[in-house]
Amino acid sequence: MEARILCLKPEFDITKVAIFQGSNMLYLKSIKHSKEQLKGFLKITDQHQIRANEILEELKDAEIKTDLIKVVIGRGGLVKPIPSGVYEVNEKLKNDLYNEDLGEHSVNLGGLIADDLAKMLPAAKAYIADPVVVDEMDDIARVTGWPEFERHSVFHALTQKAIARKHAKAVMKKYEELNIIVANLGEGISIGAHMKGKVVDVNQAFDGEGPFSLERTGSLPLIDIVKYCFSGKYTEEEVLKKIRSEGGMIAHLGTRNLFKIEEMIEKNDEKAKFIFEAMAYQVSKYIGSMVPVLNSNVDAILLTGMIAHNKLFTDYIIERVGKLATVHIYPGECIADGLALNANMLLKGEIKAKVYK
Repeated sequence: MEARILCLKPEFDITKVAIFQGSNMLYLKSIKHSKEQLKGFLKITDQHQIRANEILEELKDAEIKTDLIKVVIGRGGLVKPIPSGVYEVNEKLKNDLYNEDLGEHSVNLGGLIADDLAKMLPAAKAYIADPVVVDEMDDIARVTGWPEFERHSVFHALTQKAIARKHAKAVMKKYEELNIIVANLGEGISIGAHMKGKVVDVNQAFDGEGPFSLERTGSLPLIDIVKYCFSGKYTEEEVLKKIRSEGGMIAHLGTRNLFKIEEMIEKNDEKAKFIFEAMAYQVSKYIGSMVPVLNSNVDAILLTGMIAHNKLFTDYIIERVGKLATVHIYPGECIADGLALNANMLLKGEIKAKVYK
């Protein structure tokens, strides 16, 4: 029987779990972890074993044949910059995920939980794929006007790469043959220029660069942010939290919930409609900025992520950028699909697992 793949996407108090056999999804569940379970942990990465135990119990309750699982693959985390690919979880990777040198985030749990589960399953190995720190940027894209600072590649690499490959297959091309702009539209927004299989430029999405999103501030006027930081009213931690999780739509409208925002717009809330369009405007502007990166040779513009379900939002972007290249919409977060895609390439021998050093 064909090997099965267990895919993991950890979030703040949820772990999303999916099982694939080939490209077919056999099982999907969001496992909610109670506040009582998680409150005793000082760091989010301390939660890996309790989450793994609960996932295994859920699989047993669902009568999943865990002995058929050959690959346990988690969404990658904030480790050091690495090339795109699938990485087998080793001690160095676990150490960097656990210690969170680049920031504390639930995404760091993916590889740790995968390792725990692989140890509890009879025939499985643990991997991560295309973590958020995948770095293929051209050196010229790193340069800023301040020599001490350099732009970094921190974005939705897994989703962007998976959707770009899916589109390439749909048009009967290889991903490595195309120039594509991918906009991932979710709680954070990343816009990448994919040149012949490499993301040569992308906004530093995790740190707030680019368009504002459901919860991130996006790029801000520098003088204003300097004055804000030195006002004496806010700590460094408070400012970082504002940038990464308390900006954007939640700052303007009091919610990051897309369905609530859509309800506000349907009820003719003019402010909600205006801010929502402003977000689409900024996405369009950053898509446009990637056209010269690809030497004005763009085969397609792809919109993905949960906001890509919203026709008002995508229509606004298409109106602004539709003349630059054909726009294709692939709605949904596509994390599980992206993990399964990478795992299947690994199982088929199309790619080899890389070693994290």
